[in-house]
Amino acid sequence: MRALYRYTLLTSVCLLIGAAQAGVLDDARRSEQLRIGLDHVPPVYKGGMKFRTPENIATVLAEDLAAQWKLKADLQPNVADRAALKGMRPDVVLTRVDPARSNVADATLIPTGYSAGGMAIMRSDTTIRKWDDLKGRTVCVSSGSPYVGTLSARYGAIEKVMPAPADSLLAVRIGQCDAAVHDDTLLKVLLKLPEWKKFSAQLAPVSRQVLVLQVRGNDPADLAAARQAAARWNDAFWLNAIRKWVNNVAFEVYLDQNVPDCH
Repeated sequence: MRALYRYTLLTSVCLLIGAAQAGVLDDARRSEQLRIGLDHVPPVYKGGMKFRTPENIATVLAEDLAAQWKLKADLQPNVADRAALKGMRPDVVLTRVDPARSNVADATLIPTGYSAGGMAIMRSDTTIRKWDDLKGRTVCVSSGSPYVGTLSARYGAIEKVMPAPADSLLAVRIGQCDAAVHDDTLLKVLLKLPEWKKFSAQLAPVSRQVLVLQVRGNDPADLAAARQAAARWNDAFWLNAIRKWVNNVAFEVYLDQNVPDCH
């Protein structure tokens, strides 16, 4: 009996140690669900809703990451207080950081290959020549944008937060906003489209950040799997993702534009 007790106790201890040492990816595979933290989680699309491409292009990586690992993506907001989520921490996080930032407590940062700064675009005949000229002017940004709040604080602009990029850009085309601010990485491609020639005035990008993949903990297997997944996000991947984002948003603007921009 004593030997059996010792064996049972030893087995239980080993199981506990093994569980404690298990990586977040092991946990995700057991639940078949990958918790991914995002700076902004777009609303879940429901029947009857107007489809909109979200501001946060990190959603593309979230979908790709879950697909690579054959798991279901559970998108969660990046918030300090996770009480609303019953204390569940994301397994991985996709977030933007300053390029000079290299360390995060209890996490490893893996580059994704995407970086962007805030760029303003306006009508070609605008009188806005520099960022300070935005003072008192109406500037559109979209929900979830990293630039929300920064334009009023830095330049005294009147921010108009729209549901999605297409709504923000449409507002510029029909004169509801003097400018729209989004990622320069996306807008520079958008402005190559002929229908945006009359809205190609721009302010040089500011506040550049890089998009990184954060892995909670330091389990070697987790880090290896994350780095292998991120290796897929090369120049060709981003070229395709950016073009798709731009084409989708441009088409959404085209469908919704009711006021001609011929003045």
